[in-house]
Amino acid sequence: MSGDLAIGIHDLSVATAQYVLTHETLAARHGADVAKYHTGIGQRSMSIPAADEDIVTMAAAAAAPVIARHGAERIRTIAFATETSVDQAKAAGIHVHSLLGLPTTTRVVELKQACYSATAALQFAIGLVHRDPSQQILVIASDVSRYDLASRGEATQGAAAVAMLVGADPALVRIEEPSGVFTADIMDFWRPNYRTTALVDGYESISAYLQAVEVVWKDYTERGGRSLEEFRAFCYHQPFTKMAYKAHRHLLQHCGHDADDAGISRAVEHTTTYNQVIGNSYTASIYVALASLLDHAEDLTGEAIGFLSYGSGSVAEFFAGTVVPGYRSQLRTDMHREAISRRLDIDYDTYRELHQRPTPVDGGEHPLPRQTTGPYRLAGLSQHKRIYTPR
Repeated sequence: MSGDLAIGIHDLSVATAQYVLTHETLAARHGADVAKYHTGIGQRSMSIPAADEDIVTMAAAAAAPVIARHGAERIRTIAFATETSVDQAKAAGIHVHSLLGLPTTTRVVELKQACYSATAALQFAIGLVHRDPSQQILVIASDVSRYDLASRGEATQGAAAVAMLVGADPALVRIEEPSGVFTADIMDFWRPNYRTTALVDGYESISAYLQAVEVVWKDYTERGGRSLEEFRAFCYHQPFTKMAYKAHRHLLQHCGHDADDAGISRAVEHTTTYNQVIGNSYTASIYVALASLLDHAEDLTGEAIGFLSYGSGSVAEFFAGTVVPGYRSQLRTDMHREAISRRLDIDYDTYRELHQRPTPVDGGEHPLPRQTTGPYRLAGLSQHKRIYTPR
């Protein structure tokens, strides 16, 4: 196989949830200054799923336009990354495979490692395409971020899905070698099987993230990666958008560069536009950042983009991509903006009711109310089975 084979992201599609809770509403409920959210963490609102939405419905909504544009004939694998899985055994991607009517001659697998696993799925996909360049791989990242009510993490919640078609001769971004990688056993964020909301040590998580920035950059450069000056922009995992600014400042300082505010903004500002109104989407976050960058930045043709993917616990990876000529003709900017603008504003009591809605565990018949206006819905649970349907 030729080492010159270009492989990367051929298409990119983002979907989010039905409802939105603004941080003005959250601040008023908690008697807080809204600047705590707008300025402190860089967030303005958060997507909240309807009762009949989850990671599968968002994933299918993100993937359907990709299938509509390219067909499914060359897709041999679906790699679904999530940390809010709906089943301990069955991959959520199988439900998506069914909803979209994809061929039975497809492998489907689910990957997990906190917010990092979409990058693992992307690298897995690249390896499969290297082996057989005629194949295309559907990589999906979909998550619903949930923390306890009135907890420190509540204001960072969100929900979104990203679908990426990975193949040879990509139309958007060519993914490069090498990668810098890092793993350390750190309990900065976790969700035991018996909990529906995550646990997080915020200060430890920020510290672990910044430690990972140093190690993956060192590993990347030692393996022959690009110099810092070669990158036009950087996509970081964004548990909250101010973390992207914090991480990039840390990287610049670690490398002995000036960390002026204007330079940091040029590198990351366009990557935060969608995340600041969607909230944390865990595995999808870094690729929501990529969609935001491609949709909002001036011409990026031929420019190098740095990707720093972080997942608590913790695993991180740094790699580079180059934007492909003609990429703008493939963008879904209007669709992405419409997905955000169509969300319905809700009050805190409605949000709390959705947040505290229990998941039935008795195996009975539990139809769900029709709330979503998206293309797919979770119709209910029956005999411990989740029933998904087109809306």
